[in-house]
Amino acid sequence: MWQQVVKHRFIITAGVFLLWMLFFDQNNMMEQYKLRSQLHDLEDEKEYYEKEMLKAQQEYDELFTNQESLEKFAREKYLMKKDNEDIFVIVPEEKD
Repeated sequence: MWQQVVKHRFIITAGVFLLWMLFFDQNNMMEQYKLRSQLHDLEDEKEYYEKEMLKAQQEYDELFTNQESLEKFAREKYLMKKDNEDIFVIVPEEKD
């Protein structure tokens, strides 16, 4: 029996090494799966923020190149008005 073990010691050593790397090492298969999943989520998030940055840049360019859009923005966001105007803000009631 020991002769067979000695004869196949490289196969046994490789098997033990493979088991160790797959299940017990700090970079095991489960950890690699979690990291790959996290990487995928972060890439999706990066893509989302790149799109948002592009949209914000387009809004910025439009806002500061067109006087009418600047006036519309000031009226809507900051409730600014001209001297001869009155502003009425309608706030919907909260339902209990």
